Amino acid sequence: MAGSVNKVILIGNLGSDPEVRYLESGSAVAKFNIATTESYTNKSGERVDNTEWHRIELWEGLAKVAEKYLKKGNQVYIEGRIRTDSWTDKEGQQRTGVTIRANSMTLLGGPSGSASGGESSSGYQQQNQPRANQSPRPSDPIPPSLASGSDDEDDLPF
Repeated sequence: MAGSVNKVILIGNLGSDPEVRYLESGSAVAKFNIATTESYTNKSGERVDNTEWHRIELWEGLAKVAEKYLKKGNQVYIEGRIRTDSWTDKEGQQRTGVTIRANSMTLLGGPSGSASGGESSSGYQQQNQPRANQSPRPSDPIPPSLASGSDDEDDLPF
């Protein structure tokens, strides 16, 4: 058996600008919410939209990218893992919340998913081993042979 997997993939729109803060150690942390919406037609033939809100947390280089480029309404692709946090609020009540700790983020476009100014998407990944002064790095582009979806030059025997 291969153990366990904790992986989340979301595409959604930011509900507000990211909140970025810097810890005493100099580490950057960005937090924001994104909305994902599921649409379907019910038995009565009415269109129903169910919106879920997800709390996203970015660290280091990804947090700095979010601070610079993300704005309310932007559509983003997020990969990360689920984390459950517990804390005591101001009234002394024990609270629990679910956060997505992202390790990869791609800006997909504006509020309606359209890329601004015809620019391509920007993808960034958090390295597994953080290094000092680490900067975000764009993800590798898809080779044209894979991006086109054409199987004319397919080497597969079937």
